[in-house]
Order: sequence, then structure tokens, then C-alpha cells
Amino acid sequence: IQKRWRGYYVRKYIHNYYALKKYLEAISVNNEIVRSELQDYKEMKENEEKRKDLEKKEKEKKYQARKMHYLLSTEQIAGIYNSPFRKSPDPMELLLRKSKPLSHRHQQMKSPFNCELYDWPTCKRPPTFSTAQPLPSIVGQKPQGPFRDTIEVLRQRYKPLEPTLRVAASINSPLEKAREEMKREEWRNCIHDNEFLPFSSYHKNQKYDPSIHRTGKYSQETYGIKHFREIQPKKWVADK
Repeated sequence: IQKRWRGYYVRKYIHNYYALKKYLEAISVNNEIVRSELQDYKEMKENEEKRKDLEKKEKEKKYQARKMHYLLSTEQIAGIYNSPFRKSPDPMELLLRKSKPLSHRHQQMKSPFNCELYDWPTCKRPPTFSTAQPLPSIVGQKPQGPFRDTIEVLRQRYKPLEPTLRVAASINSPLEKAREEMKREEWRNCIHDNEFLPFSSYHKNQKYDPSIHRTGKYSQETYGIKHFREIQPKKWVADK
């Protein structure tokens, strides 16, 4: 019963067959219009691509004609595109007559004498003697543009070095440096404790303390102390 009632209600009050048929016909007409417009756009793009290709080929053809302008026929000799066995000249021959030859690049002539003198490692280029006057220096006029002041640039360029704390600090700790200094001080002081004053009168009243070898009975010989050479008169050959 519910199924029959829903079908009857939809057909009576909601669903409209003629309105749906009219809607579908409008959609089909709209589709045909869109298809025709797309076809026209496609043909327009294809024609544009063909025109661009033709222009590119024509440009390349003209460039080749300008590049091969030396193959043009003369009054005495016929060119390769103007064969006497043809009834009419080749289209390339006509294009060669209309086109203008390419200009030659001016190559810099290198003298054979310059390479012997100026190709050395010390001589990079031949000496030039310029007669033009140098430009005057800009004084008081700031150059146009976002440039900084000259004094500020020079101050930044020649400013003193300001190392960071990691670079300025020593690798060793202060305690280790103090210990090293104490060790060096002890090593210096252990050699002699009495200060030597050569030009003072402090050492005049002191007696010389001989070494251990000269204090006992069995002392060393006096060689080099009282006289330079050892004298033995018994071994003399003569009295003198």
C-alpha cells in the first residue's frame, strides 16, 4: 500500500513528464552549441599553428637564402638553382635575388709579430699609451643610488679586530696557567739563590772559597793556576 501510494503521489504532484522532456531537449540543444563552439576553437587553433609553422619555415628559408647568397647567378655563370636545362629558374633563385646577403663579422687580425713579444707570462697585453685625460674625482657629490656614506664604509673596512670570547679566551684555565708560571719560576730560582753583583763593593771583603779538590792534602796540580806551563828544571837539556 505504501509503495502504491508513493508512486501515485510522485506521479501526481512531484514528477512532471512534459517538464522533464522539455528540460532534456534544452540540454541537448546546449550540448550541440558547446560542441560547435569547441569545434570552431579547435579549427582556429589548428589554423594558428599552421600559420606559425609557415612563418617559421618562411623565416628559415629567408635566412638560408641570405646565408647562401653567394650561389646567386651572375651574368657570366648560372647558379646551381638556375640550371639552363630548366624552363624557368628555381624558386630559390628568385628568393636569392630578393634577399640581402648576411654581413661578414669583422675578425680581429692578429699580427704574427705580436705573439713573440706579448705572449710571455709577464706581458699580458701590449703596452698602451692613452692620451685621454683622467676623469676628475668626485668631491662633495654623493653618487646617485642607494650607496652608503664613504666615511661609514671606510670605518667598517678598517675597524679593529673584535674577536669573540671563544677566540680571545685561552685554551688552558687560569689555574693551570698559574701553576705553569710557578713551575717556571721555581726552575729559574733553583740555579742560584745569591744575587751576583759584579760592580758592587760587597764582594771585596769576602774570601774566595776554593773547591773541595783544593782543600785537602791530595789536591790537584797547580797547572793553570799559578803559571801557565809546568816547569821541570831537571829535565832541561841546557841551563836556560
